[in-house]
Amino acid sequence: MMHRKIIHIDMDAFYASVEQRDFPEYRGKPIVVGGPPQGRGVVATASYEARKFGVRSAMPSKKALELCPEALFVFPRFDVYKEVSAKIREIFRRYTDIIEPLSLDEAYLDVTEDKKGIGSALEIAGEIRQAIKEELQLTASAGVSVNKFVAKIASDIQKPDGLTFIGPSRIEAFMEQLPVEKFFGVGKVTAGKMKQMGLHTGGDLKKLSEEELVRHFGKTGRFYYKIVRGIDEREVQPSREIKSISIEDTFARDLAEPADLLRELDRQAEKLSGRLEKRMLKGKTLTLKLKFTDFKQVTRSRSLPEPFCDALTIRKVGADLLAGADLQGKAIRLLGLGISNFNQPDAARPVKRAANQLDLFL
Repeated sequence: MMHRKIIHIDMDAFYASVEQRDFPEYRGKPIVVGGPPQGRGVVATASYEARKFGVRSAMPSKKALELCPEALFVFPRFDVYKEVSAKIREIFRRYTDIIEPLSLDEAYLDVTEDKKGIGSALEIAGEIRQAIKEELQLTASAGVSVNKFVAKIASDIQKPDGLTFIGPSRIEAFMEQLPVEKFFGVGKVTAGKMKQMGLHTGGDLKKLSEEELVRHFGKTGRFYYKIVRGIDEREVQPSREIKSISIEDTFARDLAEPADLLRELDRQAEKLSGRLEKRMLKGKTLTLKLKFTDFKQVTRSRSLPEPFCDALTIRKVGADLLAGADLQGKAIRLLGLGISNFNQPDAARPVKRAANQLDLFL
């Protein structure tokens, strides 16, 4: 049987590592890249020196400062990270063109047939990591296996600066001992449900039939059934369809006045229109997202017969959705607008996620 050769490359504390590379005074120090702790900043990433104190991505910066009072907070430089990411991608292309970027700092590579004729995915992963280290002065961890799921899990085993290979004969035993929270699609709520059912590892999941898994966990249950047996047929996809383009802001202070909310909506409509124009996309569905002070969230959507293509239409429909959201005087901490339901062929192009998400850190 012919197995695919899949590598998952994951840069180590990418944003923080770039900052430490570029600014010697940060080296060896606990660095937190993200918004300031004085406001509603959020951690984008933290150096390993900060992670020792429990600082994690997506954590409020205020909490990060409590855990690590010596932390140095650095505002993200996304343009720099994008440039470095492009150089990393160039290194990948020396070996294969079948590259599926997941974000600026991680990607899948299919090296079943590599450009250099090396043949060994393990050797290729080692060469890529060495090139990143020598040419960019950064470290990357890699996982190597015969499918995407196992390669991704493997890349996390020996972080930072690690290389882990899990061959076909080891996959089932590996999956059986894997904690359920490591499985694709298992968040805190699902993991809690599984543990209440006495399902703590892949081995526990393996005891259930496919029908039982689907009954308890919906369609994802079919994936659990296959992956715990080492079956993941997903291909590495160089281009993935863009399903939506969105803008959202978390405000420095909660907004309750309609005039303030409309002003923010106007600004987002302009930015969203610009992003659509840049990507040459038009979509028929506009979605408004609101998050209240108590973190409860609502969304409202409307589809038009003709695609949204200008800020004026986005602004008008967005305002209608806002008016119909029945806020009842509640204060808003986050507002977002998104366009989806694309029907242009240009919607199929390489995804550049996490490219400029400053809104997450303000």
